[in-house]
Amino acid sequence: MPEADELIADALAAARGTDVRAAERQLDRLVVGAGVPGGPAAVDAALVARLVRGVARLWPRGWQPADLARIATRRLGPPGARLVVDLAAAQRRSQPGPVPGWWDDQLAGLDATVWWDDDAGYLTAWAARQGTDRIAALRDAVDVLALVESLPPIAVLRPPPGAAGPLAATPAGGAGSRMLDRVRALLAKAESTTFPAEAEALTGKAQELMSRHSIDAALVAATAERPDLPGGVRLGTEPPCPGAKALLVQEVAAANRCESVWSDDLGFATVLGFPADLASVELLYTSLLVQATAAMLRGRTARRGGGRRTKAYDESFLNAFALRIGERLRAATEEVSREAAREQGSDRLLPVLAARADAVRERLDDLFPGVTRKRLTVSDEEGWSSGTSAADRASLTPGVRPPRRVGGGRPRGR
Repeated sequence: MPEADELIADALAAARGTDVRAAERQLDRLVVGAGVPGGPAAVDAALVARLVRGVARLWPRGWQPADLARIATRRLGPPGARLVVDLAAAQRRSQPGPVPGWWDDQLAGLDATVWWDDDAGYLTAWAARQGTDRIAALRDAVDVLALVESLPPIAVLRPPPGAAGPLAATPAGGAGSRMLDRVRALLAKAESTTFPAEAEALTGKAQELMSRHSIDAALVAATAERPDLPGGVRLGTEPPCPGAKALLVQEVAAANRCESVWSDDLGFATVLGFPADLASVELLYTSLLVQATAAMLRGRTARRGGGRRTKAYDESFLNAFALRIGERLRAATEEVSREAAREQGSDRLLPVLAARADAVRERLDDLFPGVTRKRLTVSDEEGWSSGTSAADRASLTPGVRPPRRVGGGRPRGR
């Protein structure tokens, strides 16, 4: 008489193969719990237990709940993503000892909760919640298991629950939180306005605020007994135009004293830096992606031939937008740095900033020793010109229009 684990192993092996009929036969055996003591309930409990164990093994291998939800969405679609979020909640429930606050914050951001009564009835409850049946629920669960058990190790950005390690960068708090609230308000206005000049001026003001806060944080940390270490965040670069999104991440990161590495196959870019700078990159990237997409849609309408979408136009537009906006964000950062050097004294400020830049690069070399560069290609001249114009219509300092320049860029990749 087969055990539940044996049935699950057979179904998983069949799902990984190319014989569709064999996979369906093994799935049918799971559905009825063929010959397993306890029947379908025992199969469900064993399957959920294996899934939770698989998720737990990912945390020491660098994965975080948000990463897992992102790649499940990318490869399996929304049902797979919802299922892995539930599994992360189930695994959190079984965590022995304290869990870092940032971990629970990430779970809360995913709305990860244990909403079911018991694991043996989870898949039945999940099917009812999704408006599907047990067969579809089991198929999704086996697909998730195949994904979870095949994911490679990635860079460990922060010690996961239960692991000891040095304190890396944590989100800025206190005055930083109040500053970030102001930045969020500026960026929200930039996203909602229909006037490109106003959007870019608001974005420029946000960059100035974040640059000043970054310098203040650096000076305070330089005298701290236990200074921060560089940490990291991952930002999604899902299709369409993942390369252009990775380039936008890189440009925003460079303007905020961070380093960025793109993992094309996994659908994210890893940004390394200090707390205030990482917060700036997350906020700016999210907002600029909204602004760039809106400008691209307007550009489609205005282009020759009407609003017809072409991949080449969109990619060229977003690449040009990213490069030009990166130039202007860096210019804003450099201006703030010059002002701070005059106020604080170059002898005090510049060594601090240089030491932090060295620490970030060292972190990059430790985590990504085999990093390469990906060449940027442009195949639509109209898209490139429109994207540059969209990022270049107004000065980041209202009333001053900088010279227009188109440059090249090569986002790092893995």
